[in-house]
Amino acid sequence: MEAEKWGRRIRAYRKLKGFTQESFSKQLGVSVSIMGEIERGNRLPGEDLLKKIQQTLNISLDELAPPSEDY
Repeated sequence: MEAEKWGRRIRAYRKLKGFTQESFSKQLGVSVSIMGEIERGNRLPGEDLLKKIQQTLNISLDELAPPSEDY
């Protein structure tokens, strides 16, 4: 469930910033299949990859993180 939320947000920001999955993967230095797994929620990105994603998209980690559901 957590991976799904991260994946949806990463995909949305990637598209918003005009990256294709292929160009985004290349910029991050990961395969398209790994990026696809992350965006589909089948895999959580590691801390290093999250930092690269955040820097490539030029957004803060707070913006990228799924909203907390703690009420």
